[in-house]
Amino acid sequence: MHHNPPRSSLRRSSPGMALCLAAALVGCGAPVDEGPDVPGQSSDALASTNGMTLNGMTLNGMTLNGMTLNGLMVNGLTTTGLATGSFRSWFVQDPVLADMVMRYVVKCSMAPGASLSFRAPTGKLYVWDGSLALAPGWSGGQPVTVAEQQVVSACLAAHANKYGVHVNISVLGRDAVGGTVAYTQDELNTYSEKEACFFGNVFTNEGAFSANDGAYLDYDESTVRTCGLSSWSETTSCAPMQHVGACRYYCTLDPTKTFYTRCTYNGVTYRPITTRMLPQDIYRCGDGVCQRTEKCGTSNTPDSCAADCGACP
Repeated sequence: MHHNPPRSSLRRSSPGMALCLAAALVGCGAPVDEGPDVPGQSSDALASTNGMTLNGMTLNGMTLNGMTLNGLMVNGLTTTGLATGSFRSWFVQDPVLADMVMRYVVKCSMAPGASLSFRAPTGKLYVWDGSLALAPGWSGGQPVTVAEQQVVSACLAAHANKYGVHVNISVLGRDAVGGTVAYTQDELNTYSEKEACFFGNVFTNEGAFSANDGAYLDYDESTVRTCGLSSWSETTSCAPMQHVGACRYYCTLDPTKTFYTRCTYNGVTYRPITTRMLPQDIYRCGDGVCQRTEKCGTSNTPDSCAADCGACP
């Protein structure tokens, strides 16, 4: 593989827009159905930077603790439910974490131009903007389906990285009803590095999984996206996300071979999200920059990169 050098009240922005995140609703949806390969249910090809939707990619940076059950299993959460005591109790336990989780949940679930707001007991107003429209029924007030649980779970996993660093990525796949997330050839050309596939269901405690779509990193390479794109010898923990190898062992490509439409793991078929990344977000020991993923030492690996980080004191 060749690399270049390397928001107590609720508001919603449109009528009927609703969100449900609940374990209590698990089982009310239908099983995964591939659905037709049709456009339009999802937003135009993503690109969000702090709520500003552009064209082509999405900014990740959700920390891994946002993937825990305490961050996502909120009993009875709907748009009207945000004003209930159960949601408030969850939110005030850790407002910073809850704000981050909700930001990504709404970003993944709702459409561009839609938003969800919540006024905390402190009086502070939180506003979360939609972007990817992966759960259109759920966002429109319908009971959450299994497919929506899965694709939102995959989207959350795709937006998480071990370092909590904001990195632009390209997100590809289908929404919960089969609509293809729009993309352009320019997006594919710019985000030329195939990264990973993400799947699972964090709402039902089945877990979140990732696998390499691109080639494994070389011995001297590293990336803050290590929970998706890893090396053969990767030992970095991304719990609660589990890296399970390569996408090709579990997943089926769409007819254009651009993204994966389903992944089967432990006998369960999931609706995944596929990601691509910029070549410059893969670092190499020896490029003269001591990256966040590299450490001092005496060798030429990320964990001991003398050329970039020098000798350890």
